[in-house]
Amino acid sequence: MLGTALLSLPWATATGDPAPLLTALFTATSATCVTGLITVDTATYWSLFGQVVILGLFQVGGFGIMTGATLLGLLISRRMKLGRRLIVQAETKSLQLVDVKGVLMTILWVTLTFELAVAVILTFRFHFGYGEPWGVAAWHGVFHSVSAFNNAGFSTFTDNLMGFALDPLVLFPLCAAVIVSGLGFPVINELLTEWRTPERWSIHAKLTLLGTGGLLVLGFLGVAVAEWNNVGTFSDMSAPAKMLNAFTHSVVSRTAGFNTVDVGQMRPETLFLTDGLMLIGGGSAGTAGGIKVTTFLLLGVIVWAEVRGRSDVTAFRRRICPDAQRQALAVVLLAVGLVGVSTLAILSLTMHPLEKVLFEVVSAFATVGMSTGITASLPPTAQLILIGLMFVGRVGTITVAAAMALRARHVPYRYPQERPIVG
Repeated sequence: MLGTALLSLPWATATGDPAPLLTALFTATSATCVTGLITVDTATYWSLFGQVVILGLFQVGGFGIMTGATLLGLLISRRMKLGRRLIVQAETKSLQLVDVKGVLMTILWVTLTFELAVAVILTFRFHFGYGEPWGVAAWHGVFHSVSAFNNAGFSTFTDNLMGFALDPLVLFPLCAAVIVSGLGFPVINELLTEWRTPERWSIHAKLTLLGTGGLLVLGFLGVAVAEWNNVGTFSDMSAPAKMLNAFTHSVVSRTAGFNTVDVGQMRPETLFLTDGLMLIGGGSAGTAGGIKVTTFLLLGVIVWAEVRGRSDVTAFRRRICPDAQRQALAVVLLAVGLVGVSTLAILSLTMHPLEKVLFEVVSAFATVGMSTGITASLPPTAQLILIGLMFVGRVGTITVAAAMALRARHVPYRYPQERPIVG
């Protein structure tokens, strides 16, 4: 609401005319939910003030509302009361109360360090490599650095990163920021404190790292094979450039939303692969969206245990508690159901093909922000659906479902057990 109000001000647009309410609301939601979908060109439609507001929104959205507020209070008072500690433990997915303060400080210093380092690299590259004045180069560097680390996907260039498709000095720093932030802050904190003893890493950290590495490789190979000779994307590039862009797409499609080629020209198989990568997303308790890597791998572990006839679901010589298994199933089913219903609703409102509508819906729900170019042409009702998807995708399906459900209460009885036929 605050972002919508600020972006509705006359001086938030380049023309000086107030932005339509839906445009301001869509942009504010996309920024706060670190998505990156846009209905107007960020570079030309919004003024410097408007772009600063957008940057502020996705920085706050990346931190997390309660995390940012608590971190500010912690820096001022140096103390954290138990109630606030419990709230932040829930938002940051810290496993123990003693971890909360460490995770918070990790969030602060890792965020500032990476954003500053990437901003400096990009500033020098934009100045010396593209002749931008220092002030302009610094603004572009800071904006893209913060956007990448928060997995927002917003860009101050009209064609996003297509102008830098052949420049590894721009793409690699951005990819590094996306990958690190996409691990999730608890994993980053664990790696920093236990980097010498990987055998002591938690099962969450191991699943996140394994899933992230596997999906990066799978995405790279899939995109490279599908797009290698595609006239609309990779065909005119050299082999190293094709591999650079395949890797970049694999990285950013899991949550960041930048694009170095025209996504609308990609082959259907690439779009479908990207749908899967977007829906899975990155690590928990970070800036990434999607159902999360650990959720996806946990489902695989459950299926593998069932196929082998094991009574316990295990991974890395640890049993997975039943609560985590039920939560993983609930997250995936709610996500698939929401994506399916939203896709059907938007298909009934537009003439766009299924593959593009599904891509847009998954991108919104997974807070990725990648688009085939149909966002601005969608009718207001369809854009409102995307706004809802971005909000639910960022807050979490379980959180929204719990908030909408009746108040939980203990039931002092259990019904007789019966087993239905499955499969």
